[in-house]
Amino acid sequence: MRTSRAPRRSGHAFTLTEVLVAIMIIALLAGVGFPAYKRMKGIARSTHCVSNLRQIGISLNTHLADNGMKLPVMVPAREDINELADLDDDGITDALDVTLRPYVNDVICFWCPSDYEKIYEKTGTSYFWNSALNGQDIAAIDFLGISKNAAGIPVVADKENFHKNVGDEVNVLYVDGHVTRELQFIVDP
Repeated sequence: MRTSRAPRRSGHAFTLTEVLVAIMIIALLAGVGFPAYKRMKGIARSTHCVSNLRQIGISLNTHLADNGMKLPVMVPAREDINELADLDDDGITDALDVTLRPYVNDVICFWCPSDYEKIYEKTGTSYFWNSALNGQDIAAIDFLGISKNAAGIPVVADKENFHKNVGDEVNVLYVDGHVTRELQFIVDP
């Protein structure tokens, strides 16, 4: 009587099928994990940006205390510093980073970590100042008819939608000091 036996493998080598299955499992895990990693990294950068805006809000409050509770007069951006007029005749074009620099611990708070367009390097800040609030008394602030709800008046925001991995959102600092992520509205001309 003959019994058939399976051929015995010698050594500890893997078969081609086993190697291919292992590679497919690793590729599947990488395919699922990489987008999640990219999104988590985007959320971390957006959170760092929120922290920067909070620091800017604290420095703005200190500036208010030193200047009779009046908001500073600043230009919204410094794309080309030679084309902007000097607002207070001191030889310095006032912008967010220039005005609040004495009140911040580190000027890096003016840089959004998701600013891949290098706006910070070109203008000195990744954030936009709401110039409609220039020079207003904080107690009698008015923006587009919103005067009683400081929580609805934006002061500083991302200049661009830097946080595309998180969604179509920009980070916004409001007059009352809170920071949120808001949907960016795109208006067609």
